[in-house]
Amino acid sequence: MFTPTLARLAGGRPGFLRRSIEELRRQAGIAVRMEGLHEPQKPFPLIKFDESQTPERCKIMSDQTNFGGYSRATLTHVPGAPHVDNEGGLGRIGGGERGGEEPSHAVFTGMISTDLPVNRPDIQRSGFAAWRTRDRGWWMFGKLLWDIDPYAYLALRIKSDGRRYFINIQTESIVPTDIHQHLLPSYTPGQWETVTIPFSAFVRTNYGVVVEPQKEMLRQKVRSVGIGLTDRVPGPFELCIADVYATNRAPEHDRLKREDTGFDLEVEEEESHGMMDEIAPKRRKGEPERILI
Repeated sequence: MFTPTLARLAGGRPGFLRRSIEELRRQAGIAVRMEGLHEPQKPFPLIKFDESQTPERCKIMSDQTNFGGYSRATLTHVPGAPHVDNEGGLGRIGGGERGGEEPSHAVFTGMISTDLPVNRPDIQRSGFAAWRTRDRGWWMFGKLLWDIDPYAYLALRIKSDGRRYFINIQTESIVPTDIHQHLLPSYTPGQWETVTIPFSAFVRTNYGVVVEPQKEMLRQKVRSVGIGLTDRVPGPFELCIADVYATNRAPEHDRLKREDTGFDLEVEEEESHGMMDEIAPKRRKGEPERILI
């Protein structure tokens, strides 16, 4: 178990004291608002790409970074209209502050290539790119994790190019390699939109394979959230992300009533193609390639 020391409290670990103070302030605010006694009404931000340094809080992965392949990806900040600190503002792009100007956001962009790296006979399949939030570090009472248990939905403010992206949530579960995934819906590609997904619709996977029996996500201990592209369609991609947050506001449409996770849960598994374990050594028939992030 992590035990804080005087060296850490005195600054032996950069940002430790600041993180502890911020977490204490956040939890004190929850107590004052008595959020544990009723359903929170305000959204809970997981990451807001409203500042130039925010992409540094994320880890980028691709064929190129993981095993010398040729798919590449970047996550860069684009300045724009300030974010509004209420759900209405989160749902309205730019919140109307600057006459419809795009909000400050990050652009996840790059190129997917299915070419195999030379001198790597162990790699038989390639073509992925992804990002996830980095671990948030420690504070005086242990590891910093998100508690989103009081919330029913994950919401993202995005502008998609229409490709098949997946949302990935990792928790501090008993099996650390478990990832909860859901297809990132986009109803208006090329335009800003807010998409809302029930946490109950996420599917638990391990190394890219759907895990049975399914278990409820450990929402009290969320470690990271991210987005991956594993459709293995060669060519450029671009996804803009302004906000990712937990909410209790239900979607205004019923297009997710079918809980379309993007997974076909009733087809047989195909034989592994010998790729690195991190890049889904097994998959189910008809599914896109997926990556553990």
